[in-house]
Amino acid sequence: MCGRYAIIVPTDAMAQLFAAAPANDLPPVPNYNVCPTDPVHVVREGVSGRALVAMRWGFIPHRYKTPTDGPLLINARAETIAEKPAFREACRARRCLVPASGFYEWTKDADGKRLPHYITRADGAPLVMGGVWQDWAREGEQLTTCAVVTLPSSSDVAHIHHRMPLVLTLRDWPVWLGEEGKGAARLMTPAPAGSLQSWRVDRAVNSNTAHGAHLIEPL
Repeated sequence: MCGRYAIIVPTDAMAQLFAAAPANDLPPVPNYNVCPTDPVHVVREGVSGRALVAMRWGFIPHRYKTPTDGPLLINARAETIAEKPAFREACRARRCLVPASGFYEWTKDADGKRLPHYITRADGAPLVMGGVWQDWAREGEQLTTCAVVTLPSSSDVAHIHHRMPLVLTLRDWPVWLGEEGKGAARLMTPAPAGSLQSWRVDRAVNSNTAHGAHLIEPL
């Protein structure tokens, strides 16, 4: 799964990287502890090209009467995304890119204490996750929300956790966004072996109120 991540890429650099027009309400960066329900940076197709916008991390299906009417859907499983009622329409028509610098996963020690690991690209480039999004509205409340697509872990991550985000390379972005027609389904495979690296970080990140560059420093 993906339940926390870091984004330290400046907004202007993100806009340039994705050739996307940035919105005016983007969340501040750097953020070393992005948590569910936070506003996050998302790249989607806009009216005249790509747009870099803010969305709530936590997909709200249309059937929900309130944002808390059901489970918090921060992830969408690649194996079932095309069939699940909550995601199938978004999977076809509303895919997006979720830029990150790295994400966190946890193991446990002999005493059951949660030990965080930080996972990022081995080449140091931004880590771009595949996602889906949609607008939700009820009784005057409107939210644009997203979820990160997950799949079985690659060999780089499997020793930490059995699932990981869908990591997309530069050549994958136009296909995932639908700019080059169909073919997104074939992208839902684990990242190649050797493309990711990880290290243990301090347990301070276990708190969703923790912030600062020290959270991603190797122990």
